[in-house]
Amino acid sequence: MTALIRDCVREALARALERAQAEDALPPVPASELRVERPQNPEHGDYASNVALRLAGAAKRRPLEVAEAIAERVEADDLIAAVEIAAPGFINVWLSTEWKRAQVDEILEQGAEYGQVEIGGGAKLQVEFVSANPTGPLQVGNGRGAVLGDTLANVLAAAGYDVQREYYINDGGSQIRLFGDTLYARYQQALGREAALPEDGYQGQYMIELAQGVADDAGDRYLQADGEAAPTELTDLGLERMVERIREDLALISVEFNEWFRERSLYAANGDASAYETAMGRLREGGFVVEKEDAVWFRSDALGEDKDNVLVRRTGEPTYFASDIAYHFNKFVTRGFERVIDVWGSDHQGHVARTKAAVAAVGADAAGLEILLYQLVHLRRGKERVRMSKRTGEIVTLRELVEDVGSDVSRFFLLQRSADAQMDFDLELASSQDPKQNPVSYVQYAHARCASILRAADEAGLAPDGDVQLLGEPPEQALVATALKLPELIADMAHRMEPHHLTTYALELAQQFTGFYEVCRVVDPEQPELSRARLKLTLAAKTVIARVLTLIGVSAPESM
Repeated sequence: MTALIRDCVREALARALERAQAEDALPPVPASELRVERPQNPEHGDYASNVALRLAGAAKRRPLEVAEAIAERVEADDLIAAVEIAAPGFINVWLSTEWKRAQVDEILEQGAEYGQVEIGGGAKLQVEFVSANPTGPLQVGNGRGAVLGDTLANVLAAAGYDVQREYYINDGGSQIRLFGDTLYARYQQALGREAALPEDGYQGQYMIELAQGVADDAGDRYLQADGEAAPTELTDLGLERMVERIREDLALISVEFNEWFRERSLYAANGDASAYETAMGRLREGGFVVEKEDAVWFRSDALGEDKDNVLVRRTGEPTYFASDIAYHFNKFVTRGFERVIDVWGSDHQGHVARTKAAVAAVGADAAGLEILLYQLVHLRRGKERVRMSKRTGEIVTLRELVEDVGSDVSRFFLLQRSADAQMDFDLELASSQDPKQNPVSYVQYAHARCASILRAADEAGLAPDGDVQLLGEPPEQALVATALKLPELIADMAHRMEPHHLTTYALELAQQFTGFYEVCRVVDPEQPELSRARLKLTLAAKTVIARVLTLIGVSAPESM
């Protein structure tokens, strides 16, 4: 398990502040949050704090005086080498060069677990993502949600949470009936019977292929007399095949789930009542339900929402919102998740407030529900926008994207931007194998270069077992410093739900390794001790690059 360096620095500054107050160098004013950050300019130290600026008003002292009182009481140790103050009142901290070099051995000792931090404390956490209706194939936009959710789950697990990935299958309601009616019409056509598609039916080529597959396998088993409705068995079979296709598409980008949760199960009695009935009962008991206009409504105004929302239609059929309430009741109350993260497309933004209100209304902690919204993906090839599938003339599917550029590139590119930013996915750039152009190839090439160096060293009889204190060149120290950022990055990404920073860090790490490799000769039989030390650094760099690529869900090749 990796301790966060900034926490150690923060504790050292906090102790110094306490000593300054105990010695009357500073008045005993309550300290605001003591923040420690990495300065953008490395000339300002490894870490910096503005605590003196924050305390100056309460202490009735100039910020520089407060900073000096704290800085001169920071105890130098194996970690902290020097502390300086800078106008208008910053405290800059330099870490021990010897300590930083020694962390190369720590990285190698932790291996594939490097960067693991324990901020989650084993808390039970669920990430629900993708959850596209099983009425059609996954689109590129669904792929962005899949990569965001899966990578976030990887980060949260690395941060010490007990993470469960879940896909919610919407297998009830009017869309499923429309899916069944469309499938039955295509099924009849596949068997040679004239049949009109339902109004607003699903028009895609995939429905024709799905119906033909059923006809090939089952013949006329599901054919009804003219005018009769689509058989439920056919609808269920079509849904199962669509869900299986979704599983296969997600497997193409290495996304798997612990649980595939079915909406229908919310309405199945479990003991005395179903999840839906129990949740509705809680809403009624709390006074959150009102009946009007022959329908049942959620009084969301009682929790700060600006309008009521329909729970049960005039027909007696529950709405999707009612299912969502029952589903989140199941998550928090029945299954006991302490935190739930829903990864939704930005078109669901209007549902965020009412879903949180409903979670509180059924007796769960609404603060435990976090919703990550992501924006659209626009495909382009160079400057040209790509809107349609080359194969079918329809929207480009996730499967087509992966077949075109591969899983690794798909995942890396779909993760590069923050979730709240729209994304342009350049197929031309993604298809390039040139590491100078394609960022995925660049990072993977750095890993493969590490492996190649280690193989060459082994053939030369040199092992990665040298003294890391020999690593004194600036590129060596820069590479070590970059590698040491990962644990804090994981902690920050878990806290802010921003896994996209992994791609930027992967590029920075690969660039630092390239700078080291180009300046420092690693395999040098004439300097065996220095070579062994540099080989150890190379192995550490390889370890950290592989760790980051694994978190992203991208392969770390040994050769390219």
